[in-house]
Amino acid sequence: MKQHALHACKAAAAAMAGLLLGAAAHAQAPAPLADFPKQAITVVSPFPPGGGNDGVARLIAQELGTITGQSVVVENRSGAGGNVGTAQVSRAKPDGYTLVMSQTSVMAVNPRLYKNVGFDPLKDFAPISQITSAPLVLVARTESPYKSLNDYLAAARKQPGTITYATPGNGTMSHLMGALVSQKAGVKLVHVPYRGAAPAITDLMGGTVDMLITSPASAEPMVAAGKLRILAMSHGDGVGIFKEAPTLQQAGMEGITADDWYGLFAPAGTPSERIAYLAQAVDQAMKSPAVIAKINSGGSRPVGSPPAAFKTRLQQDTAYWAEMVKTAGVSLD
Repeated sequence: MKQHALHACKAAAAAMAGLLLGAAAHAQAPAPLADFPKQAITVVSPFPPGGGNDGVARLIAQELGTITGQSVVVENRSGAGGNVGTAQVSRAKPDGYTLVMSQTSVMAVNPRLYKNVGFDPLKDFAPISQITSAPLVLVARTESPYKSLNDYLAAARKQPGTITYATPGNGTMSHLMGALVSQKAGVKLVHVPYRGAAPAITDLMGGTVDMLITSPASAEPMVAAGKLRILAMSHGDGVGIFKEAPTLQQAGMEGITADDWYGLFAPAGTPSERIAYLAQAVDQAMKSPAVIAKINSGGSRPVGSPPAAFKTRLQQDTAYWAEMVKTAGVSLD
């Protein structure tokens, strides 16, 4: 687990170094292949419109359309925590014209939570590029008695089985994070799952729940308005108002980390030269000041890693979350 945390820090540092170098360089469009692309490219978002995955998919699709000279359209195919749309792309023709914008929870966590997700993340996909990196955040109302994560955990020790944490849903990374914190701290926290972050924030503000674990993008408006306090982040690579926030490790929760990334994948068997072309196109897209600003505004860092590096990251995260799911004792269906 410490190795994973170290890897995350090194990967973040490497990503930032690459980003700075890339921003300084003149962005060159990848040379089109003789036979690709010749038609519209579809990027599947395995979640409903309006969410984080959909937003990143549309942001990158717009840039890729300009770079490739072809129409790049986003299709939302939601269901089963992202499993439905992701599984459909795993069975698509491996020609580079059908891609999926997936994320840590779908590729690394779901295969360990669900009995049958319908795909093998390591065998059924060709990684193209990791697009973003972000921590999870643990937040409480500013007027709550919890000034720190340790205050929150101290209350849970005094009132076992009554102190709650909300998440955007059962089986999410937020759910796992809460279970791991509960176990590591030796306290009995009560999980309250919601259908997304928005209703969870509403109940947190109303005092129905004590804490929320969610993405920086979901919490940022209320944190910026001074209505929510950051108790901890899953790692120390936050941006903007999250940059100086305390981490789980600083609160004594060593061995627990989580990086919530979005990444672009093609079906396994897609010709390597097409994967390379798409990766170069994404690399150029990630150097756009507008893309960088948009990703940063959601509390994430832009990455744009090459296929080999993203494949390694997926392998490491798959192993890490298999261990975490087992440790947390969480299962679905």
